[in-house]
Amino acid sequence: MWHSRQVFDDFLRQMHFFVPCGKKQPEIAAMNLQKLNDAMRQYADFLRKNPKHDPCLPWESQRIFQENWDVEALDFRTMFDRSLENSRSRRLWKREHYEPKEMMLKFIEMDREFVRFVFQDLFNEAKDLDGRIGRFVFHCDELLAAWREAHPGSKLNSHYHHDNYQMVSIYLAFRYPTQYLPFDFDSFRRLMELLGSRDVPTVNELGRYFKVMRTIFTFLKKDAEILAMHQKRLTPGLYFEGETLLVAGDFMLVITW
Repeated sequence: MWHSRQVFDDFLRQMHFFVPCGKKQPEIAAMNLQKLNDAMRQYADFLRKNPKHDPCLPWESQRIFQENWDVEALDFRTMFDRSLENSRSRRLWKREHYEPKEMMLKFIEMDREFVRFVFQDLFNEAKDLDGRIGRFVFHCDELLAAWREAHPGSKLNSHYHHDNYQMVSIYLAFRYPTQYLPFDFDSFRRLMELLGSRDVPTVNELGRYFKVMRTIFTFLKKDAEILAMHQKRLTPGLYFEGETLLVAGDFMLVITW
């Protein structure tokens, strides 16, 4: 199951009980390795027994985003609007008292070029991730203040991006499918508990979350049966069919239910 020494070492680091391979590993490391193997078998069993399991809502939105996103588009508003779409549901960005897409469209109408800059900065992989995310939320705060000043009678008092980083992580996941996935703090915390981590997160740790999920995805995609069952449920032309951490996200949700 463990396909390389480096990946195994990375996994131990992220679970906060690192001991370099080649040295005697403590009991906790062996227990954790077994727990991950057991979780993968549990996930495979679930997929076999539930062939109609369909978590693919974000897969469609990821495809649409990949096909439409162009930060240099002259009509930035139309491009943004088309990039966040889904034929079945818009619940990722539109629920009761939660409308981050609608608010971002208002920001674009108010200051298109500044919003363009905000997304260019967020998607700049040469820069530190925490800094990019922090600046993105800060800039949304600035845009909201400007919008409310221009619309003093409006009851809108949120840009909805103070949401435990759900929407920011969706932007990142749709732009870079193999690097990020939508953030779910409660499921991540339960996952770390199930895998025997010594340091279960008590606050939002996006960097650690993405690293752990990338490592788990490395092993999931090397399991031929899991990969085949996953690919079978993807309708060609409807869902994103490339490599994506959304598979690791589905694994997390299934084993932490």
